[in-house]
Amino acid sequence: MKKVYLYRIFERLWHCIQAISIIMLILTGFEVHGTWHIFGFREAHYLHEIFGWTLVINTIFGLFWWITIGQWKQLFRKDRIEEFKAVIRFYTYGIFKGEPHPGEKTPENKYNPLQRITYLGIVFFLVPYQVVMGVLYYFAPDLPKIGLHWGVRTIAALHLIGAFLFLAFVIAHIYLATTGHTIFSYIKGIITGWEEVE
Repeated sequence: MKKVYLYRIFERLWHCIQAISIIMLILTGFEVHGTWHIFGFREAHYLHEIFGWTLVINTIFGLFWWITIGQWKQLFRKDRIEEFKAVIRFYTYGIFKGEPHPGEKTPENKYNPLQRITYLGIVFFLVPYQVVMGVLYYFAPDLPKIGLHWGVRTIAALHLIGAFLFLAFVIAHIYLATTGHTIFSYIKGIITGWEEVE
């Protein structure tokens, strides 16, 4: 094992803000939906707006950073189908047998093919989808004035689908963050920037 500096301070801070925003959006969103009562409806609604805009602004900063320093290349690497199959096999079988991860993690290649597809899907599909549904939900009473006759229930249901996708991502992300050579090695890496790799 050797220590490698993988995550710069901006990446770590960006990741922390995204994580807090997504978790708070899930908590407040389900409260607005009536699933539970933690903050109170009015406070939950207010916090939901604040963290929604925080997520949007932080995503834009992340995209700007990826483009400015060339990190976008990490997410748009051309993967061979064999690499993708190896990662899928590892997460569905090899990880439970104690096999080593099939990909080598370096500062130039931080993400495996499955991570790349997931992160691209979140940044370019799920975040924009949730923002659009959230804005439509917010302005639902005024939508008929512009010729859009979706009911509040339809918009709420579509927004809820996005919330469940985010929740599934958070659960999978937290689980996979515990699958390093120790339970906290990946978590320590995103906190300190240094990760131990084989």
